[in-house]
Amino acid sequence: MKPLKRSARRSLLVAHVSVSVSWLGLTVGLLTLGITAFLTGDPTTAQAATRAMKIFGDWLVIPVALLSLLSGLVLALGTPWGLARHRWVWTKFWLTLIAAALSIFSLRPGINEAATRGAVDINLVVAPSVATATYLFITAVSVLKPWGLTRRGRRLRILAGAGKGVDERSPHRTA
Repeated sequence: MKPLKRSARRSLLVAHVSVSVSWLGLTVGLLTLGITAFLTGDPTTAQAATRAMKIFGDWLVIPVALLSLLSGLVLALGTPWGLARHRWVWTKFWLTLIAAALSIFSLRPGINEAATRGAVDINLVVAPSVATATYLFITAVSVLKPWGLTRRGRRLRILAGAGKGVDERSPHRTA
């Protein structure tokens, strides 16, 4: 993929951060509603919480998860960071892919089932808890950029040192 122009990269970075933070907020909201429905003794409150979870699940989970995954993938492929050059990017990609798949194929059906019953079991407290922890970990990895290069990244760096220019696509900062 061709490197993104600076304005496109910056715009996409803002969009990616925004949608990723939205995904975190959505999950915290689902966690709050799940805890409320699970712990309340009031059937009306439990039913209201599960209906709210269903609205979030039906309208927000899929687009937010897919936009986060897609924007991150385009950023990785369109910048010198690459998708498989740095362990932190590779880790973020796989965790995001797994989280998106679980959100779409496991969390949403669980929410729909709970909304039908009007009550939540512990799974709809545990799933958003794990998702929130995962997104916080992904955020920390994004900020700290730990671990260094992958095997592919080391090989490309060696080639760049031999005059291939692979890592020298842009003399400017990436963000």
